[in-house]
Amino acid sequence: MTFEEAKKKLADFGQEHVLKYYDELSEDEKKALLEQIDQTDFAVLENCKHRGEAGKRGKFEPLAAMQLSEIEAKKDEYTKVGIETIKAGKVAACLLAGGMGTRLGSDDPKGMYNIGITKDVYIFQRIIENLLDTVKAADNTYIHLFIMTSEKNHEKTTQFLKEHNYFGYPEDKITFFKQDMAPASDYNGKVYMEEKGRISTSPNGNAGWFSSMLKAGLGDVLHKEGIEWIDIFAVDNVLQRIADPCFVGATVVNSVSVGAKVVKKAAPNEGVGVMCLEDGKPSIVEYYELSQEMMDAKDENGDPAYNYGVILNYLFHEPELEEIAARALPLHVVEKKIPYLDENGNLVKPEEPNGCKFEQLVLDMIHELKSCLPYEVVREHEFAPIKNKTGKDSVESARELCKKNNIEL
Repeated sequence: MTFEEAKKKLADFGQEHVLKYYDELSEDEKKALLEQIDQTDFAVLENCKHRGEAGKRGKFEPLAAMQLSEIEAKKDEYTKVGIETIKAGKVAACLLAGGMGTRLGSDDPKGMYNIGITKDVYIFQRIIENLLDTVKAADNTYIHLFIMTSEKNHEKTTQFLKEHNYFGYPEDKITFFKQDMAPASDYNGKVYMEEKGRISTSPNGNAGWFSSMLKAGLGDVLHKEGIEWIDIFAVDNVLQRIADPCFVGATVVNSVSVGAKVVKKAAPNEGVGVMCLEDGKPSIVEYYELSQEMMDAKDENGDPAYNYGVILNYLFHEPELEEIAARALPLHVVEKKIPYLDENGNLVKPEEPNGCKFEQLVLDMIHELKSCLPYEVVREHEFAPIKNKTGKDSVESARELCKKNNIEL
């Protein structure tokens, strides 16, 4: 993009201030800013006017989970089908690793965080070791691992994994791609500048992974390799099983659009989203949307009807993802504290929310699908999220759970 083209694009969206410091930039900085302007979708900024308007939800109804006893009864059948599907090359995995370890006190990508006690054990290492369990179960069949980074952590992530020889996973079975970024703005829809030559941006939400894959040209890879199922999972759960054969088989045998791993809630008001039906289609009701009536509701066995929380591990049917990608998902406006340059070019770090970020959420992606299988897993064996340094869902709690699962740290 030329300077004149950038100037015109910015004028069309009322964002001319982005070029305020252009003449002060080096040639490389000028080139990077023009490229960022070219890639930025300023149309999303119109959504600022909708902030505070929670998306209207439909009618919620319970969606029964396949419980541990049901899974155990058909474990052999499901595992056999899962292994066949994996060995046929129809399953891929996608690690959502665009975040930084800021809340853990680290300036590095979250996956680089070392949870070891007596030796080095990195979050990335734990995840790949879990994936290698699936490889072993499927007669040493390596599944394609896609790793989604962000523009903020891509270089560090790729360099770190290469330096550690991908923790034993074949390099030719790993593909990196960057998540699309969305501009961050003030409440009037004017984009913030985080540097004189850089627009403030943030990742476009946990539903942006597939559109980002397609934008990176990876749709051709999926088609060429005959991939029909993609297991997506977050970087912060160091115990999760990835594309494990029983889960894959259960999802395939039951002919659903998506399988979703869930855990039994620790308490009716636990802060996790719950699989449900919304207007007759699969969806997720957030914990803060659960009414007292819903928390008190019982199923046919007398158990809580909304009893299974999601852990962000989903097995999607790839052809249906492409159908979704052809449509526009809802965009959520989130108020955040956004560092910015003031009128004098000084960096300000606000203490209160001062603007908008824009995200697409997995729950909207799931709600576009025809059917979903909530698949129960044992919390203590598959759910050790690391969101904080200490306390609940922390490095400390994850270490304890790893020990209980005989994982040496």
